[in-house]
Amino acid sequence: MSLRAFHIVFVTVTTLMFAFLAAWAFGFAQERDGVVTGLGILGLIGLVGMPIYGVYFYKKARKILL
Repeated sequence: MSLRAFHIVFVTVTTLMFAFLAAWAFGFAQERDGVVTGLGILGLIGLVGMPIYGVYFYKKARKILL
């Protein structure tokens, strides 16, 4: 597996993990304290940020030989 392919798989898996974190924090957590809310917000930020980074990396990786 090339570095480019590994990176794309890693970004995809990380995005899914952020989605599960946000879903757990806002939908399935037993207690809603500050830590759980903070983890939910972090999950949402990662859920938006990782695909943006993935597109940026994919455009950059097409130009270079990896």
